[in-house]
Amino acid sequence: MTPTYAEVERALLGRWPETRLQPSLDRIAALCRLLGDPEHAYPVIHLTGTNGKTSTSRMIDTLLRALDLRTGRFTSPHLQSMTERIVLDGEPLSEQLFVDAFADVAAYAQIVDDSSTHPLSYFEMMTAMAFAAFADAPVDAAVIEVGMGGSWDATNVADGQVAVVTPIGVDHASYLGDRPEIIAVEKAGIIKPGSHAVIAEQEQDVLDVLMRRVLDVGSIALHEGTDFGVTSRATALGGQQISLQGLSAQYSEIFLPLHGAHQAHNASYALAAVEAFTGSKQLDEELVREAFAQVTSPGRLEVVRRSPTVLLDAAHNPHGARATVEAVQDAFTFSPLIGVVGVMADKDVEEMLRIFEPVMAEIICTQNSTPRSMSAHDLAEVAEDMFGAERVTVVTRLDDAIERAVLMADAAEGHDDAIGSGGVLVTGSVITVGEARVLLGGGPA
Repeated sequence: MTPTYAEVERALLGRWPETRLQPSLDRIAALCRLLGDPEHAYPVIHLTGTNGKTSTSRMIDTLLRALDLRTGRFTSPHLQSMTERIVLDGEPLSEQLFVDAFADVAAYAQIVDDSSTHPLSYFEMMTAMAFAAFADAPVDAAVIEVGMGGSWDATNVADGQVAVVTPIGVDHASYLGDRPEIIAVEKAGIIKPGSHAVIAEQEQDVLDVLMRRVLDVGSIALHEGTDFGVTSRATALGGQQISLQGLSAQYSEIFLPLHGAHQAHNASYALAAVEAFTGSKQLDEELVREAFAQVTSPGRLEVVRRSPTVLLDAAHNPHGARATVEAVQDAFTFSPLIGVVGVMADKDVEEMLRIFEPVMAEIICTQNSTPRSMSAHDLAEVAEDMFGAERVTVVTRLDDAIERAVLMADAAEGHDDAIGSGGVLVTGSVITVGEARVLLGGGPA
């Protein structure tokens, strides 16, 4: 009997979680062999980096579809539904198609489970489901985001024709290392022989690691600032107006309906990746404009309500928090800005709060529904050291925390010198933002 979507969800969640890693591609490689190696059935654009992967993936997907290519996109984590991770032609799999993808893989997965020391993990299963769904479609191109790292990530059984390395900072320090150049060694693993490597501006130590890999495998490196980049950007209503230098041409007067300098840079990586994928051909400028104007990136400085404005941003590490703070200051004039923050206990919480402190007039410490979430009270203890007790409020339930923040922003409570309208920023974790998005009636991600 065909399982229901809820049963499939339970079966996947019952496996090793994404946070439990064992550095081996043996299990996913074995599963893919049994499935007929679907990951080799289409060309792949593979993405790694500390932040910006999902937004860049969505931009690449949109550009490829504008070129009339059928696309598959695999990203993680999800905001609201597992189905968001596997996308065909810009649309997440329906619950029925997701169940079908699971059913296609499940029997083979059992064979691998029975013959391995460790069963397949949740992420390995999802990766195999995506590869199989894309082969079944079939797609003309697959845009694949690593789950964590690169070399040992389950997605790395695929060979990317183009590898995109977004800026590398520190995240998942307990798994990948606590210095960017150490992390870069793992992430460099997605750069394959004969591929094009689209490399964002990096710290010199990180760039040295990536270039060693490029030379070792005979890849072609394309550098931000030399081969491509952002030539201008200006804040515009609902986003920004940008000009990009591509590999083959200049593309001007592009409206990007996303906020922040980091999103303009993400757009430059996406454009370079697609140009490289198509043989570094110049793309039609009007087609590029139309594609970027359609880009969405839910949960990335997303405005989900007005009066007062409520922003959702999935920043979950210091690198992301800095980009968020810069983007909020660049695109909005909130006075006061009330932060609603819920974080995972294994993150660099202290540094994130240090970055948020100058822009948040007050912080409401809350938590999400997962066991990995830091408790609101523990978060408040850390926050009080930086914000002072008078600027810290604890509201354990996320819905109540958002409601409290909206009231504070609306009333500009305690801020007689307020010069603009108040705003609310919900941030700290992808899961916190996903749950807030559901509470605030956000549509499909």
